[in-house]
Amino acid sequence: MTAVTTGTTAQPTAIENPYYTHEFHGDYDLIGLGEFALEEGGVIPDLQLAVATFGTLNAAKDNAILVTTWYSGTHQIFRDVYIGPDHALNPERYFIVVVNQIGNGLSTSPHNASGANAGIAMSNFPHVRIGDDVRAQEQLLREHYGIDRLALVVGGSMGAQQTYEWMVRFPQKVRRAAPIAGTAQNTPHDFLYTQALVEAITSDPGFAGGNYRSNTEVEAGLKRHAGIWAVMGFSTEFWKQEVWRALEFESREAFMAGFLEPYFTAMDPNDLLCMAWKWQRGDVARTAGGDLAEALGRNEAVARVIPINEDMFFPVRDHEAELELTPHATIRVVDDLLGHLALFGVAPTYMPQIDQYLQELLDSPA
Repeated sequence: MTAVTTGTTAQPTAIENPYYTHEFHGDYDLIGLGEFALEEGGVIPDLQLAVATFGTLNAAKDNAILVTTWYSGTHQIFRDVYIGPDHALNPERYFIVVVNQIGNGLSTSPHNASGANAGIAMSNFPHVRIGDDVRAQEQLLREHYGIDRLALVVGGSMGAQQTYEWMVRFPQKVRRAAPIAGTAQNTPHDFLYTQALVEAITSDPGFAGGNYRSNTEVEAGLKRHAGIWAVMGFSTEFWKQEVWRALEFESREAFMAGFLEPYFTAMDPNDLLCMAWKWQRGDVARTAGGDLAEALGRNEAVARVIPINEDMFFPVRDHEAELELTPHATIRVVDDLLGHLALFGVAPTYMPQIDQYLQELLDSPA
């Protein structure tokens, strides 16, 4: 699929990107929710959510866990790193539903909007809020699976933003919650950082106002995007201690060229921008007229707030400030030199900590 011309005006149309396929991400189903109205006033005519499930839903339908995805991520990282019989997210015990967020390239997104969604392809894609993702997830779970209450909601980074939205929007539907490395209200620092990510992409002449013909036309912008992630995604200690050597790279430059740059240049620029806009504006206080304490005070779930000690996006102190406003919540801090991108589970000490904290939570009465 490529851009076509109607009369004298080029209309943006969906484009192909081989990265967003089963070949790279494994099994998932596309589940349609039909027309979906967005909080910013736009509409997705036929919202399709990419969903991967693990395990079996029991007869009582009380063993369901929802996992929410982060910026640039899909269900694949959870399948490969977080979910398994040797993890707290155990599919032999729980029915685990991983829902790819709107705009992440697998669910309905700018680059793949076709058919009924053709009118919102590429630069025409409407603004989506974190709250839109959560409302769509609630509808999916209720209508498609008959799930009215979740044993746990868990997600990292932007997935943590979605977890907090669940806690304040649907408090009676969430028994336990675990936001990892993400806050309920985005900070001005994060807004500015994410704006730099956005401008790295949009300043590339190949971006063409969002109507490029292939992600490869925006490769320079996507590489700059990766470079900014290198500065903030990994901690200062990661670089100082040359932790990339443990990942079998011989130099800092080789790590960039062999890991970060290929990771981002495979992706679609408009999809990243869709998620970035949501991330910048993540704020559960919107549900309470701007009152963060009132919003977080709605939480009824037993919660574990799980920051990463070297995280430069969402430092521990930001989690602690929100913790004071959140009933039924305690904090557990992950020790990991990688910083925010410890979420990838590269360090061998990361997942044992996550599993410990999630298992403690799952074993607690709720």
